[in-house]
Parts: sequence; C-alpha cells; structure tokens
Amino acid sequence: MSKTRKDLMDAFAGESQANRMYLAYCQRAEDEFMHGAAKLFRALAEAETIHAAKHLRTAGLVKSTRENLQNALAGETHAVKNIYPEMIAHAKEEGQKSAEISFDYACKAEAYHAQLCQEALADPDKFPVQDYHICKICGYTAAKDMPDVCPVCGANTKAFFKV
Repeated sequence: MSKTRKDLMDAFAGESQANRMYLAYCQRAEDEFMHGAAKLFRALAEAETIHAAKHLRTAGLVKSTRENLQNALAGETHAVKNIYPEMIAHAKEEGQKSAEISFDYACKAEAYHAQLCQEALADPDKFPVQDYHICKICGYTAAKDMPDVCPVCGANTKAFFKV
C-alpha cells in the first residue's frame, strides 16, 4: 500500500470517528438542553462526513451500487460471525455486562442489516424505495413497517425513528 493510500485510509478512519463522536456529543448536549452546542456538534459531524466520504472515494473504495452492496453484506456478515462473538466473549470474561449487552445488540442488529443488503442485492435496480425504522436502543433496522416491539432489545415503538 502506498503512503498516500494509507494516509487516505487513516484520514477516512479519523474523520469517521470524529463524525460519530460529534453525534454522540450532540445527543448529550440535547439531553442537557444545550441546543446551541448540539447544533454546532451536528454541523461539525456533517462536515466530518464530507471529509470521510471524499477520502473514501479518492481511495477508490466507492464503487458501483452492486459492488457496494456486496461489500456491505460481507462486512455485516463478518461482524456477525467473527467480530462481535469474540467481543462478547471478552466482555463476559471480564465481567463487563454493559459492554456484553452493547456488543450483543449490535451483533443481532447487524444480522438484520446483512439480510437487508442481501435483499437489495437480489435486484438493486428494482429494490423498493421505502421507509426504514431504526431502534435508538440497539440499531435494529426494520423495512417498511415498524414492529410493535424491537426483536433485538425489546424496546417499544417510541424507541424507533424513521429514515
């Protein structure tokens, strides 16, 4: 890997992490009714997204929709089968129950994400434009209709938001 390619990937990772961190800060500021700071964090997060996407495109890693779906499916499947089970085991070994729950929820939600990618891959040209409902607690993503209860964490409909 060239130095520039490595730098692009490092920059992508850094900008991506900054985006997520700023969104978490935004949520905290909103919880504390500091709406001015929340809006600033949201704006910074959007700017970091622009940087991250540009670095990823420049590195040649944004391809056709079919290739992107295949890559997403592979990533979600790898997380479900390899990454999260190991993390769950580590958390159990160390008695970190909240981390274990966090990893477990993510693992189960990622399985649904893989399923959605697989459905889209069947015929990306005809994959329907539809609403998605995402659980704020665990990240479970439901196509079309929101479930009465989250199948991953058991949250009720109030925990879902529409995309």
